[in-house]
Amino acid sequence: MGDAREFENVKFVAKANVYFGGKVLSFTFFTKDGARRTAGVIFPGEYEFGTGDAEIMEVTSGELSALLPGHGEWEEFPAGGSFDVPANSKFKCRSETISEYVCSYVKA
Repeated sequence: MGDAREFENVKFVAKANVYFGGKVLSFTFFTKDGARRTAGVIFPGEYEFGTGDAEIMEVTSGELSALLPGHGEWEEFPAGGSFDVPANSKFKCRSETISEYVCSYVKA
């Protein structure tokens, strides 16, 4: 397992974002500078997500594979790794174990 990310002085939204019948869960929080992020867990499976804002996905435990826009092959991202997802796009993500992540939203 990777190291947990810690954030200080955040505003936490205590409502779960539930996707794919509970197989992907996240919670939204805002950092002191107002940046929106989510922290979540992905249970084993394959999922397709759509983006509004650009995103940076940081894998904090487990391992995720991602099929990113414009990439023809799946890429592996172990704990400590990250990948960028363009705004207004779709990407696929899969995990063979329970994986955790932090997603940062990047405003254009």
